[in-house]
Amino acid sequence: MPATYLRHYFALHRAGVTRALALLLVVCAGVGAQAQLNATEFDLKYSKKPYHFGIALGYNVSDFKVQHSEAFLASDSIFTAESVTGPGFNLGIISNLRLGKRWDLRFIPSLVFAEKRLEYNMLENTMQSKTIESIFMAFPVSIKFKSDPHRDFRMYVIGGVNYTFDLASNAEARNAEDQVKIFRNDLSAEMGVGMEFYFPYFIFSPEVKFSHGLLNVHSRDTNLQFSDVLQNLLSRAITFTVHFEG
Repeated sequence: MPATYLRHYFALHRAGVTRALALLLVVCAGVGAQAQLNATEFDLKYSKKPYHFGIALGYNVSDFKVQHSEAFLASDSIFTAESVTGPGFNLGIISNLRLGKRWDLRFIPSLVFAEKRLEYNMLENTMQSKTIESIFMAFPVSIKFKSDPHRDFRMYVIGGVNYTFDLASNAEARNAEDQVKIFRNDLSAEMGVGMEFYFPYFIFSPEVKFSHGLLNVHSRDTNLQFSDVLQNLLSRAITFTVHFEG
């Protein structure tokens, strides 16, 4: 991503980024003190495996990138329409294929619970808030690049794409004045950073990942007040995940 885009993204998510990085540092410090295998032992035990499996547990904060419609400029009852981050969590099953000394291909089908809010500043300075709760089946595919092992750990970066299917989508629901309808399907670009710690029987990996939607998930309806002022909604998320692999 361009540097200017990253600066803008971090500015919008400063609180979430700060919490995720702080949690990552705390976990890494605690786990690093307990790691028991050195790099040589790790290489002997794991580097020859063509594939391995594991579980992933995560906490996420997510929102929308809002793009307003022409109706928003003409509206005399809605002055602002903004997205506010909400919490969520995810549970996934890890499948990891070794491509080389430093490269892995990863597929982590997951069940993801997420909550986003849209806030509207209305006439006479009143506020309206619309909560959008989602239950996703997520199918992320990514490439992982790892540094050389150093004693009991190593760093890695990861990037890929994630297809999600929203089981709680309301795109086909009947019209109601207070609805904002969301499509079921979405595709996101993802990138992240993490650390691997080596234990006798498993690898422990805390990770921070950033996601940005590539598709408009807003099913705009000009008959709905809160939907008409929105053109596109692009999903965004920051996820802190711990992986247990063996």
